[in-house]
Amino acid sequence: MPRFFIDTVPAGGTYTITGADAVHIGRSLRMRSGDELTLCRRGTEYLCRIEGFTTDTVTVEIMSAQPSANEPSLRLTVYQALPKSDKAEFIIQKCTELGASELVFFESKRCVAHLTDPDKKLVRYERIALEAAKQSGRGLVPQVRYIPDMAGAVRELVTHETPLLCYEKDGARLSDVAVTSDTAVMIGSEGGFDPEEADLAAQMGAKPIWLGNRILRCETAPVAVTAILMHIFGDI
Repeated sequence: MPRFFIDTVPAGGTYTITGADAVHIGRSLRMRSGDELTLCRRGTEYLCRIEGFTTDTVTVEIMSAQPSANEPSLRLTVYQALPKSDKAEFIIQKCTELGASELVFFESKRCVAHLTDPDKKLVRYERIALEAAKQSGRGLVPQVRYIPDMAGAVRELVTHETPLLCYEKDGARLSDVAVTSDTAVMIGSEGGFDPEEADLAAQMGAKPIWLGNRILRCETAPVAVTAILMHIFGDI
């Protein structure tokens, strides 16, 4: 069944879809009055029936609402040091499919890539998250944000109940970590973390974790960690 993400809570038993989604429903999908679709907002799914069309709107009847069965009970935030090329887009896509709730990019000492126009780039990143959420049947679209420096990212990381730091030189096995429903993980760029950065993060409360003797690429690590944590918490 086609699904679309909305920003406001439907009220009064009906909802009007506008913009590109309305055009897509009427022209691309060629849906008609009486057809059913799903609206999603922040983990709630609304089963709807199309009532009617105008040139650029679609009005639907809200038939039922329920929490999305596709959303994991683990709320996972991925803090990723900015990688080169289009690796960030791959990370957003795959972590969204696996169930991450939020992705936060930041710049560390060993980052080669830099965002010269973060607002413009985030628009593209958010679009990738939206498309991945639709494809994978998510009930919400993960938020994608940017923090310019690692210190700011670490300060935010440690506010989560379980703050983890992937570090190839030290740490507990990820499979031995006591994961809680509010978990965050920080991962380095191509060059990993500078030892001083890793030490500072640990001093501030991040728990170093180790992913084994093999060194994973920076775009592989967040996908692997997300999958493992979802499995540990029972969401895969």
